[in-house]
Amino acid sequence: MPPRVIDVRSADDLRDVVHLAVQALAEGKLVAFPTETVYAVAASALDSDATARLLAAKRRKPAQPPLTLAVKSADDALDYVPRMNRLAQRIARRCWPGPITLVCSDDHPESVLTQLPQPVRAAVVPSGTVGLRVPKHPIFLDVMRMLAGPIVVSSANRSGQPDSQTAAEVIRAFGDDLQLVLDDGQSYFGAPSTVVKVNDRDFEVLRVGVVSEPTVRRFASLVILFVCTGNTCRSPMAEVIARKLIADRLRCRPDELEDRGVIVQSAGLSAMGGGPAAMEAVDVMSAIGLDLGAHESQPLTGQMVRYADLIFPMTRSHRQAILSQWPEAAGRTELLAVDQTDIADPIGGPPDVYRRCAAQLQQELEARIAKLEL
Repeated sequence: MPPRVIDVRSADDLRDVVHLAVQALAEGKLVAFPTETVYAVAASALDSDATARLLAAKRRKPAQPPLTLAVKSADDALDYVPRMNRLAQRIARRCWPGPITLVCSDDHPESVLTQLPQPVRAAVVPSGTVGLRVPKHPIFLDVMRMLAGPIVVSSANRSGQPDSQTAAEVIRAFGDDLQLVLDDGQSYFGAPSTVVKVNDRDFEVLRVGVVSEPTVRRFASLVILFVCTGNTCRSPMAEVIARKLIADRLRCRPDELEDRGVIVQSAGLSAMGGGPAAMEAVDVMSAIGLDLGAHESQPLTGQMVRYADLIFPMTRSHRQAILSQWPEAAGRTELLAVDQTDIADPIGGPPDVYRRCAAQLQQELEARIAKLEL
């Protein structure tokens, strides 16, 4: 029987489409989904028979790559890979939902993977690693949120054939092997996800797709963010001091840090975009050989918070303001002062006040940076 095809672009209520897809997967059917990369064919990871039919439909050979496991979010991925290292978590937090598949080691006895049927495990984790992905498409994400358990997915093409970029191509490739096809027109990127295998301290791009290797490397960088009020005094001084200390530790120049996988930024909770650093801060930094003359203030944004691995606010009120808006950043946000006291704002004070502030920043940063894993 030919598959049922639903044009989601003309659907009266997308919630009905989502419910139909959830029901189909729960009943063991194969469903073709649009994603931001190419079309994917999916089955419930709790259903051995459905997974076997997906493999048969793909005409997958034993030596070919395993099926990918689609999960709800970066946090959800930790249920499947409890020992996911910081590098993998960093890439997942910045790239998901999105066109990257992460390949991680499966070596934890409490992984949810151990609860999947054995034939599904053999298809997803055949050699000690598992590929995880969170596709960036609203229907796929809604289905994931409503379905009990993960989904096994693969590109909607026969093995060795071109990727399907439209529902019509999916139907030509699979025909009656599918039960439901969701048609959302041409795929946005029209290229597969980039597959990244994460090792202990580095990564390997197994397949270049939508995301280039240099972009993956930037996503994998350690990002340190300093936050104050106006981003004209404390946080810019902390930024340039930190750059110098980290560069000294890595034996490189501050302008080479990004090539070494470290990004240092600063922002202000009430900053105006493009403003200069306070002249007193510029002078104090210049006296110790650091340049703040080109600094431009910037307001703190949600993307900055999401990307940052370490967020160092200057005061308790700064930290409270950050977490009131982005509570998910609590585990990455800590006062810069090791003793958890505030670093006072020197704004409007004489040069001596700025020098004392800079000295305090230097002391706290030396303590913080000595403990960084670089």
